[in-house]
This record gives sequence, C-alpha cells and structure tokens, in this order.
Amino acid sequence: MVSASPSQVKPQAVDTALRLIARLDIKGANLIKGVHLEGLRVVGDPQIHAAKYYHDGADEIIYMDTVASLYGRNNLVDVVSRATEHVFVPIVVGGGIRSVEDARTLLRAGADKVAINTAAVKEPKLISQLSDVWGSSTIVLSIEAKRTGDKKWEAYTDNGRERTGLDVGQWAETGARLGAGEIFVTSVDQEGTRKGFDCELVAEITKRVDVPVIASGGFGSLDHLSQLVKTAKPTGVAIADSLHYNRYSFDQIRAFCLTNGISTRNIKSAAKICS
Repeated sequence: MVSASPSQVKPQAVDTALRLIARLDIKGANLIKGVHLEGLRVVGDPQIHAAKYYHDGADEIIYMDTVASLYGRNNLVDVVSRATEHVFVPIVVGGGIRSVEDARTLLRAGADKVAINTAAVKEPKLISQLSDVWGSSTIVLSIEAKRTGDKKWEAYTDNGRERTGLDVGQWAETGARLGAGEIFVTSVDQEGTRKGFDCELVAEITKRVDVPVIASGGFGSLDHLSQLVKTAKPTGVAIADSLHYNRYSFDQIRAFCLTNGISTRNIKSAAKICS
C-alpha cells in the first residue's frame, strides 16, 4: 500500500493523554542499560521484561538495537517476533534501519513503527521514502542530543558516539517536514543519570514540530515527570532504568499523574492505588 506523499499528509492530531513507554535497549540477546549510552550493563532477558511491562500497563514498548549501526544491520527480528506472542501494545523498533527493505522486515516481524537515526542523517530522503510506503504514523525520527551551549544541542548518531553537526531543533523540523510522524528524543547528557530530563531540550522540539514528541533520558523521580510535562509538554515519555531496577511501576507513575493533574491512558489501576 502506498500512502499520500508527506506534503499531502496533514499533521496528526496530538493525543493529550501522556503515553508511558517502556524503553528496552538491546545488545545481542540481552537487555542492557548504561549511562550517557555508554558503560552498558546486562540487565536480563528482554522478553521477560517486555512481558512484565505490558502486563503492568505500558502504553508502548520501544526496542533499540544499541550496536546495529556498528554492524550495519538490525538484530531484533527474532526479539520482535517473539514479543508479539505476549505483548499487545504498539511496538517501536530502532537501530540499523537503512532501507525500505530493512523497515519492511521489521514491520512484517510485528513492529508497529520503525525508528531511524543514523541512516536518516546520512540520507534524509529515506524518511520520505518510508513515509510514502507506510504513512507518517509508522515512521519515528530518533534523535540523540547532546547540549553544546545555552539552549543549543547537536544531534549524534551511532548510540551517541558520532557527531553530525546538525542542530537538534532544525533537524527535528526537517524530519517532520520530510514525513516523520513522531520525534523520539534522547538526552545523552541525562540518559541513565536519574537526575531529571533535559526539559529545555524537549521544549525546544515540541515548540518546533506539530507531531508527537517522546522524551527519553534522565527519569529518576516522579517530580522529574511533573516538571517535564509542565515545562516541555511532550506527548510521551520513555522510561528504562527506573523500570528495569524496580524503582517505580507503571501503576505508581499513573497514580502520581492522576493526583497531579496529568492525563494518562489506562488509569483504572492507578485509581485503585489512589483510593
């Protein structure tokens, strides 16, 4: 099926309910976690964690192949295929997607969306090519951002290792214009630190684009989430460390949101905690 070209696609209506998303970084067969996308430690079996997060109420699951760009391929086909047997929320897969055929392979395996970074930087028209085939709602532009100055950030690739020279805000605008239906931004500076999100970074992107924005990197306390939503207004937040190490559950996060005026999905279990 061929959809309308990006220039013909109207901006998506942004859901005001905050999506709570589990992020799983994968290396080989293992779920891993690091700090600043470095010093990766094995956490466990991604299948076990994904199933748990689904049953605990995750709105989506994001799988990121952390070494795919190094080897020029994505190794998550089997992981995704197995996940679809027991995970019934949208699955996003990123890492090593360099062509329409790469995306097709992952979507056929069960992914609902594909996230592209390195290949999009090298060949921006890939965003349009993918969007033309599957529609913008299937295409996520993943941006790994490092702060370079006051309200300035540079986009990086290869799991935060390679500089691009691209201004993050301008690159987000370009990606959305070319057909990306969502922006997934990771603050490399905050990632894994538990010191809070880079709210300025997320706000810079949300004010520039009319597509959903997912924030990742730095969640360590519930107050961090409140600050992010109030100052940057993302449509989703991706959480890794706090879930992997059982610091917070989705029920606890939703209960906090419920009592602090933050709209989320699937609030029934959270309401029980608050009652």
